[in-house]
Amino acid sequence: MQSYALLLAVFGAIVLLTAWLPLLLRKLPLSLPMLCIGIGVLWVWSPFSPLVGVNPLENRILTERLTEFVVIVALMGAGLKLDRPVSWRGWESSWRLLGIAMPLTIAGITILGWSILGLGISAALLLGAALAPTDPVLASDIQVGPPQSGKEDEVRFALTSEAGLNDGAAFPFVYLAIAIALSNASGEPFFRHWFIVDVVWKIAAGVGIGWLGGKAMGYLTFRLPKRSGLSETRDGFVALGITCLAYGSTEILHGYGFLAVFVAAVALRSVERQHEYHESLHDFAEQIERLLMMVLLVCLGAAIAEGSIFGALSWQVIVTTALVLFVVRPLAGWIGLIGFRASSREKAVIAFFGIRGLGSFYYLAFALGQADFEGATILWVTVCFAVLSSIVMHGVMVTPVMRQMDRTRSPRSWLRPRARSRED
Repeated sequence: MQSYALLLAVFGAIVLLTAWLPLLLRKLPLSLPMLCIGIGVLWVWSPFSPLVGVNPLENRILTERLTEFVVIVALMGAGLKLDRPVSWRGWESSWRLLGIAMPLTIAGITILGWSILGLGISAALLLGAALAPTDPVLASDIQVGPPQSGKEDEVRFALTSEAGLNDGAAFPFVYLAIAIALSNASGEPFFRHWFIVDVVWKIAAGVGIGWLGGKAMGYLTFRLPKRSGLSETRDGFVALGITCLAYGSTEILHGYGFLAVFVAAVALRSVERQHEYHESLHDFAEQIERLLMMVLLVCLGAAIAEGSIFGALSWQVIVTTALVLFVVRPLAGWIGLIGFRASSREKAVIAFFGIRGLGSFYYLAFALGQADFEGATILWVTVCFAVLSSIVMHGVMVTPVMRQMDRTRSPRSWLRPRARSRED
């Protein structure tokens, strides 16, 4: 009973810190994820902790489900905050990062996993797919502001839209790693099924269901007559309902639920862009996301302090992580943005701030439940070390870098034509 009461007290403190810390950290070169991990470390090292000897990563299913939920909530929040209508030219940075930078990043990490870590091709590819996406949860400090806030410069827009789209786009590569691992065990061919089902169908289902579902929810929210729309409720938890409905229905039809959630949020915005209710939806999603993120990162910090996560840490893992964060992602991002209409400084910031995060844990936990991969321990250690390194490095740099970008950016680059409130 004492341990339970202590855990409740700690949870209450985390809830209060969820609201308070962002205010305190606004002008400091620190990020909320950094402090969450620090809290977890201090908690385990304190004489009151009941968590010694507990490693949350030993429970693969729990890790998968918790990270899955926080990611889909973050994807809804990311989609709701984007003011810019979808178009090929308007979203050019997104397509470039998605179609060029991400495959190059996956290829680069796969080569590192094979050559430095000694992983087989399936495990190396899984490492690349897990570490390639920019995380929508931990990247909030470099994302656009709330709906209609005006904080949608090209750097923030590119990183927000990339984080929203590439979580779904990385899944075909995760499934490819799983297919190769299963094929190595059974000897059966895999490419045709992988391409038709895991690439064509799942992407089409994710985009299609997300877009149609978002449009339908937009109609129910903003278009019903006689003040009977969902917007009249003013309840922010409607965002959670839309998130779970979009994700669950898409997964039932074997599509990519991550992709569907983000597309549904974008489609919802397209029905009525200027309504103040978007702020309520976004704020609720952001609050839930921030609370879940803090709980998970405190647990990660506790697991790190307990010592079992990095028991297999080696120089190969350290070198691989450094190359991923300082060479592979920045170089791939820069190549993807060649010819894009932005300054060299903006391109450099976009390319560098590809934050690794909780989505990487989800991909790894999911794949390890589908097939046997050699070097599973090395995969866990590498992903944990890469995420921890990204949290610290990007967390320290993001505030001063973005502040400098805002000071030097032309005021006109912040101005966007106001979108029509109703779209065809």
